[in-house]
Amino acid sequence: MLDPRLETLLLWGSGLSLVALVATVIGVPWVVARLPRDYFNQSQRAVWRDWGDEPWFALALGGLKNLLGALLVLLGVVMLVTPGQGLLTLMVGLLLMNFPGKFQLERWLVGRPGVLGALNWLRDRGGHEPFDPPAY
Repeated sequence: MLDPRLETLLLWGSGLSLVALVATVIGVPWVVARLPRDYFNQSQRAVWRDWGDEPWFALALGGLKNLLGALLVLLGVVMLVTPGQGLLTLMVGLLLMNFPGKFQLERWLVGRPGVLGALNWLRDRGGHEPFDPPAY
């Protein structure tokens, strides 16, 4: 017989793993398909904060985007040891977040064996052209 606290922890862990798997199956292909083909080679990124005239709206949207990215990073870490696409979920979470050195980290991750191939496989399934490999 399991300790009730351990049983509760296992149930929560299993539930979180299932939610992470469903979020990955739906969210990762959606985000990857919407990135431009040259995303990892752009010399300058579009600044979405300049798109509106309302600074509070841009601040709120930025906060929500960073929270979603942080959630995906956490789910990706969980999926590294449970069923799911942990590395891809981490990558998408990092793509959503804003922090210093983000561009260099993205290019390093995409340069790891298999990551670019997996991202391009997702794009191919959605009928999109593959990403251009990062130019170093």
